[in-house]
Amino acid sequence: MKCISCGVQTSVGATTDVTDLGKCLVIVRNVPCHKCTECNEIIYTADVIKRIDEIVKSAKLALNEITIIDYVSLVA
Repeated sequence: MKCISCGVQTSVGATTDVTDLGKCLVIVRNVPCHKCTECNEIIYTADVIKRIDEIVKSAKLALNEITIIDYVSLVA
């Protein structure tokens, strides 16, 4: 996959996604992604974006100040 920002080839990896909901931070670790080797842009596939959205919605219901979730443990 090529980077949408600079056009350089990306590599497959994992990252940490942080969503700020105002009164709550949702931190999702080990999220699969494509990382640009040149500009460090992070690119998610559509299925990963959908799963992150589901995780954030579930965490929002818990109403914790900070929620840390391991993506891999939920998908496996």
